[in-house]
Amino acid sequence: MASVLEKVLRVGEGRILRKLEGYARAVNALEDDFQELTDDELKHETVELRERYSNGESLDDLLPEAFAAVREAAKRTLGMRHFDVQIMGGAALHLGNIAEMKTGEGKTLVATTAAYLNAIASRGVHVVTVNDYLASYQSELMGRVFRALGMSTGVILAGQTPEERREQYAADITYGTNNEFGFDYLRDNMAWQAADMVQRGHFFAIVDEVDSILIDEARTPLIISGPASGEANRWFNEFASLANRLTADVDYEVDEKKRTVGVLEPGIEKVEDYLGIDNLYESANTPLISFLNNAIKANALFKRDKDYVVMNGEVLIVDEHTGRILMGRRYNEGIHQAIEAKEGVAVKAENQTLATVTLQNYFRLYKKLSGMTGTAETEAAEFMSTYKLGVVPIPTNKPMQRLDQSDLVYKNEESKFAQVVEDIVRRHEKGQPVLVGTTSVEKSEYLSRLLAKKGVRHEVLNAKNHAREAAIVAQAGRLGSVTVATNMAGRGTDIMLGGNAEFIAVAEMNARGLSPIETPDEYEAAWDAVYDEVKAKVQEEADKVIDAGGLYVLGTERHESRRIDNQLRGRSGRQGDPGESRFYLSLTDDLMRLFNAGAAESLMGRGNVPDDLAIESKVVSRAIRSAQSQVEARNAEIRKNVLKYDDVLNRQREAIYSDRRHILEGDDLHERTQKFLTDVIDEVLDSHTGDGNGDDWDFDALWNELKTLYPVGVTIDEVISEAGNRGRINRDFMRREILSDARLAYQRREESLGSPAMRELERRVVLSVIDRRWRDHLYEMDYLKDGIGLRAMAQRDPLVEYQREGYAMFQQMMGQIREETVGFLFNLEVEVNQAPGEVAGPSVAAKGLARAEAEQQRLSYSAPSDSGGVEVRDQRGQLEQAATARAQRAQAEANAPAQPPAQGATQRGAFGQRVEEGQAPVNRAERRAQEKKRR
Repeated sequence: MASVLEKVLRVGEGRILRKLEGYARAVNALEDDFQELTDDELKHETVELRERYSNGESLDDLLPEAFAAVREAAKRTLGMRHFDVQIMGGAALHLGNIAEMKTGEGKTLVATTAAYLNAIASRGVHVVTVNDYLASYQSELMGRVFRALGMSTGVILAGQTPEERREQYAADITYGTNNEFGFDYLRDNMAWQAADMVQRGHFFAIVDEVDSILIDEARTPLIISGPASGEANRWFNEFASLANRLTADVDYEVDEKKRTVGVLEPGIEKVEDYLGIDNLYESANTPLISFLNNAIKANALFKRDKDYVVMNGEVLIVDEHTGRILMGRRYNEGIHQAIEAKEGVAVKAENQTLATVTLQNYFRLYKKLSGMTGTAETEAAEFMSTYKLGVVPIPTNKPMQRLDQSDLVYKNEESKFAQVVEDIVRRHEKGQPVLVGTTSVEKSEYLSRLLAKKGVRHEVLNAKNHAREAAIVAQAGRLGSVTVATNMAGRGTDIMLGGNAEFIAVAEMNARGLSPIETPDEYEAAWDAVYDEVKAKVQEEADKVIDAGGLYVLGTERHESRRIDNQLRGRSGRQGDPGESRFYLSLTDDLMRLFNAGAAESLMGRGNVPDDLAIESKVVSRAIRSAQSQVEARNAEIRKNVLKYDDVLNRQREAIYSDRRHILEGDDLHERTQKFLTDVIDEVLDSHTGDGNGDDWDFDALWNELKTLYPVGVTIDEVISEAGNRGRINRDFMRREILSDARLAYQRREESLGSPAMRELERRVVLSVIDRRWRDHLYEMDYLKDGIGLRAMAQRDPLVEYQREGYAMFQQMMGQIREETVGFLFNLEVEVNQAPGEVAGPSVAAKGLARAEAEQQRLSYSAPSDSGGVEVRDQRGQLEQAATARAQRAQAEANAPAQPPAQGATQRGAFGQRVEEGQAPVNRAERRAQEKKRR
């Protein structure tokens, strides 16, 4: 399917390129006019363009003048002139496409044109980079171009305060990473005041290295988590008590070897009776599954003083191999809490999701999205289907001269690396710079040791320190340099032959104590002289590097994605420079091992090939391409699946977040709370009245429930007296009487507090209830998703079940929000204080409405890591080791291909109990009927 879509997408390329060339010609025609403008006149262009935009001209109409202004500003501030292909790339971005531009074609400069044009609308432009260092560096360097045009730039970095972030977002163009932008969106939707929000909308985004951010990192959602609510933790104690009432081999079975438990039919009935529910299989009871299983596991599988000890009121894990206590470690997935409940110690709050969004759904928020990369072609179909983004290949400024050699394959890794070192030594001796790509930190350190033995001086990069990385990568094209890097390290920084003049010049300016932000005038005055001096030295060295053959890129293993291989190759041969690339492989490489490169193995075996002799063969190349295609297809399927499930939650998230935003922006909640009051009373009446009349109703039960909602002012006798007798009371009459009484009670409440205080109370209560219920809903949706795969055993589509039950749970949550809001508005003990100073309006204080500062400090942030996995950091940006390890295990399990049940294997139900082939029983009656048949 994807290949057909890719062909269709390629059909329109010629037409788009002709359109982009037309824009480039229009910009070129204006170049001389803009050269004659003074600096002040150039800056005034922005004012004129904004005026024309506000008078009805479109951004498309303004493109030629805007791009010409940016080109001239870049020449004056950076000494760089946009090539025609860079103008074309900028136009592609403005039109909402991905500009596919080879490495070294100046993508950072390309972004300035589209960013400036769209910033004319004064709605904010976001430029998204892969790390904090690049965001800071690009905003500093390109900020000089924007300042020359009278526009401001901001940068979002980890560790900034909300005030600093708000200020950065208020700039015309804001740089930052995908994680920072995404977490700010989530935090804004947890805010309690409009003034606490930092973002000002999602108008236009340019995503640098778009394939890395929107494809590679799309499997890992952004998650803000915090201590679970009391509601969630209460169940651990409840089920610990329940587990003590169950008997092994009667109510449940234990497999100590596999460390699993299964609840049997008598056990399920006892649980239903204890909890007072009819059917444990109902979707509403889904979250209880893991509580039950964990409580039984804590009793049956985890032994005190063997698996754990209890000291000072804490459950501490014992290492099974050494017998030592593992301080700070906790069992995951609720097991630790279940053991704490079993031992009667304080149950430490399990972290629960407070807010989450996938990168796919975050970037879909933007009115217009665009991106840049050197390698998007292989994923063009996914970009179109997920993000509605077309991929436009932009021609190179100069013809490509890089020589891509065919792969060399060796029998084993040892002989491969021995030949790699020999090749590096040969190149190093003639002064040719070498960049070596590895697939892991371990491999890069292994190669580093081999090079050190040979006396080859080199640098090692492994995606840990972005600023140091960028400095090393920028100099990786210097004479005789050898750089060993993991494939993703240093991405986004150009390797220029002889060194990166721009990078060296910026470092020199910083060394002189000059900053474009702190000392902008002195910085601009000194820049040209410093840059020219550095450029001359670099050019001299570049000529020597060209004579040595340019940059040699050596890959030590094929990555599972063709794109990453192409990115590594693309580091050489930029801007028409000479260069060379080659991959060294072995039959024991992960890709060859996992994806059956039997063809290569048989080829090696047939010719009795010595270890140190390589083969070059089309058969091997085909086997590698096939293996990469399989992995890419599997990863694309995982991303598609993540998106399908998140789309269900996304519709709910959009509804809740839209609601919150309207409340924060000052929506009058009085009308809404009156609607809540009506709905809640209707629900109470529905449960206590039927189609008949008052003779059939339990008035006492009805009144008792009404009293939990509001101070009922009318008695049963008064209602009967008003009607004449019980038989004349129907539902409409009762509804009229109770609604009238409830509204009078609300009026009395408002009179006692005062209207301004009542409005503030409504706002605080509605926000508080929405937030608490949404958190609990996310918690339950997590459990639903974890167990939903089991529905496939009953021949049901798990996604359809997730959609259906997720919708039912959402509707249930909305009902709880209405009911709790009404109850709080009537029953909270409120203290009204007149706000001091000039601030208008009173403040209200009530137990349960204040946001705990301590809780805010304990938030955790889970996001994609540099290596493509997942990491968890705390509020200060520090890595949480144990939480990260748990998240990585969970991700590995989620991404593992599903294994079909083995032939003849016992199938298990949601509670681990054995079930027969075919549809699982739905309720107690069906289960008993099946039991009778078996007898």
